[in-house]
Amino acid sequence: MTSVVRFPSALGDWVRRHLDDGASPDELCHALRERAIAPEAAQAIVDGFVRARHGHAPMPVDQVALPTPAAPGGTPLPPYRHGEPRLRPGTSIATHDRLVRVAARAAQPLLAVLNGVIDADECEQLIALARPRLRPSTLVDPHTGRDVVSGLRSSFGMFFRRAETPLIARLEQRLAELMNLPVAHAEGLQVLHYPPGAGSAPHYDFLVPSNPANRASIDRSGQRVSTLVTYLNDVPAGGETVFPAVGWAVSPQRGHAVYFEYTNAQGQLDHASLHASAAVVQGEKWVATTWMRERPFVSA
Repeated sequence: MTSVVRFPSALGDWVRRHLDDGASPDELCHALRERAIAPEAAQAIVDGFVRARHGHAPMPVDQVALPTPAAPGGTPLPPYRHGEPRLRPGTSIATHDRLVRVAARAAQPLLAVLNGVIDADECEQLIALARPRLRPSTLVDPHTGRDVVSGLRSSFGMFFRRAETPLIARLEQRLAELMNLPVAHAEGLQVLHYPPGAGSAPHYDFLVPSNPANRASIDRSGQRVSTLVTYLNDVPAGGETVFPAVGWAVSPQRGHAVYFEYTNAQGQLDHASLHASAAVVQGEKWVATTWMRERPFVSA
């Protein structure tokens, strides 16, 4: 069984350029994994360009086939066991300061579309607070090992400190109540800005313990278990949050959010939670993201 995953054209340009410059496929896969692109997606993308260079397949344009994930040695991973959702049931979820409507739910992967998570004034305030602190996304250059602005994600981001302002504290409490875990389990609220043409490659939000930094973070705070992506503006075209393994795409609309889970009580990781941000076709895209951990979050 395979899934089709799309990637930004800048990613293809980056892979092709570095292959032309003599970088090895392993170096490129490692560089992509270091920037949180799913290992299977990184391997499939690089393999697609390598096969094309050898004349065995057409040159990829914006998508490749993603094989079913396998454990080390090539053994297929056991099916993910979907337990009791952390997200509360019902057509709405009450927080301390508002009632949030549940517009849609899916079971595999476990996700929900939530309406009215943040109001218009709060969205504008978040964008205003984040804008002067945005920094471009970077990628590790396979030759130098240095972080460089790559265009792979083409986004700009920043993190707020816990309870940095009364607004941030209020939103952190509301989002934690929606995610049904204590505020202490949340990483700092992140704001991302995608200008026209920007998107992100397919990736997982759970931490792949393939490097010392991720292993140390899991040791301190446990695995990530769920994500809430809240859209801070309307996007006229493009910018959907895409789940390629299951064919879902959530349109960015101001104040609404998509929630998804990917870690169960047995410690399994749900690879169907693979997701990406489609390129922004018209306008721009602003999102606020919260990640929850198994235990209280302790930064490095």
